[in-house]
Amino acid sequence: MTTGFSKKNAPGASRRLALAAAATCAALCLALGSPAAHADAAYPAKPVKFITNFPAGGPLDILGRALGDVLQKELRQPFVVDNRPGAGGNIGADLVAKSPPDGYTVLLSIDSTFTINPHLYASMPFAARDLKPLMIFSSSGLSFGVGPAVKARTLPEFIAQAKAEPATFSSAGNGSPGHLAAGIFSTATGAKITHVPYKGNAPAVMALLGGEVQAGILATPGLLPQVQAGKLRALAVTGRQRSPLLPEVPTVGELGLKDLEFEVLYLAMVPAATPEPVVQVLRQSLQKALALPEVKARLASLDMVALGETGAPAAELLAANQARYGRIVKATGMKVD
Repeated sequence: MTTGFSKKNAPGASRRLALAAAATCAALCLALGSPAAHADAAYPAKPVKFITNFPAGGPLDILGRALGDVLQKELRQPFVVDNRPGAGGNIGADLVAKSPPDGYTVLLSIDSTFTINPHLYASMPFAARDLKPLMIFSSSGLSFGVGPAVKARTLPEFIAQAKAEPATFSSAGNGSPGHLAAGIFSTATGAKITHVPYKGNAPAVMALLGGEVQAGILATPGLLPQVQAGKLRALAVTGRQRSPLLPEVPTVGELGLKDLEFEVLYLAMVPAATPEPVVQVLRQSLQKALALPEVKARLASLDMVALGETGAPAAELLAANQARYGRIVKATGMKVD
């Protein structure tokens, strides 16, 4: 007697066959790279936050907003600049170091946070291994500016004046490149200085303009309008070449002060555990951005030279600067006030 039901058509066997077919389909979807297989991996799927660790209005902030506008068009998600200044950039860097490593929180910084601060601060709120370089966008020199009350017309004249009577120097904050440059200036020339830190390049320029301090080694774009208006004077630039924004101003190398010669690096970092596919999306988009005429023009207006360094070359450049600045901090006896 039959039941009208063969063994191969039993309910349990049918269920097993259905499950096997589903598994095979899923495997094929993965192998073929179907949209369904990659839906969860799509990046970016929501707004990305650019944390800048120095105040609004400075070169880093301006650069971040320019890059954010380009990446928003390229990746079809908002890139929002969020200024988190303080402690020489440590506050913003620490925030990113402790953020989820998913590519949605990116640090925009200058190299001093990583190359000067470890030597300057008794303790750091984050470890170097907590972050990895995404890209070094660009570099720029600084300008040596003096206020209207300073009689010196050249850097050698100012050196002589500062040897006779201590001079006050503003900077964009403890650990900033201007802080380091002021220390180098004092050690290399024998000039006597008092360092006065401010919360960013713009306040440091205003302090110089208002006569709160006599001099400052600061980002050129911040000084430029006041120099052009005749309210401040630029005596030298720290880059290897003259600044196209101030072509008539000599380099420190031309004046025989090559120990003062250095450039600021502008870079992006992400939490160290950020997945490599996400890192590659960001790097490739940033490389495209740096090649755009409008971004090149923005860099030039900020006195920056495009670099686009990534991976091992970027890490090696930062390591070399950290070693150099460590020697300088030790030699000058610099400290956080």
